[in-house]
Amino acid sequence: MKRNQAGFTLIELIIVIVILGILAVTAAPKFLDFGGDARKSVLQGVKGSLESAGSLVYGKAIIAGVQGTEDTTVESIPVTFGYPKATAVALNAAAELSDFTMGGAVAESIPGTPGQIRIGESTDAITDTGACYVLYTASSADGDKPAISLVSTGC
Repeated sequence: MKRNQAGFTLIELIIVIVILGILAVTAAPKFLDFGGDARKSVLQGVKGSLESAGSLVYGKAIIAGVQGTEDTTVESIPVTFGYPKATAVALNAAAELSDFTMGGAVAESIPGTPGQIRIGESTDAITDTGACYVLYTASSADGDKPAISLVSTGC
């Protein structure tokens, strides 16, 4: 008596599954944006680094007794009200962010207003159209922390 085959063998099914798996692995990165998530994660790390560095510098300013001074230095870091100023020099000295692009910010042009600086991975990222940066706004009064926010709409 002859047996008729009524389906696929187990080996044929396994081969098809392996081929589909290989295609899925090669095609998935084209459809999923892992780069944007990575850029956001890096900027969240930058934000945390700025917050930590600001707290450490403020602690040193308290020890030096200059936390209420608007314009001074603490261990060669330019500070305003005890926190790092919104300049590339101050933030690089405090948080060692030399691998990032800084700029595109509103300078302290009006007396009494805090300075701002944008920190991102490239010059294009720190523009309004790039919109993938951390915005650091310096302390504006004694006892106020600097405002640090993440702008990730363009990541």
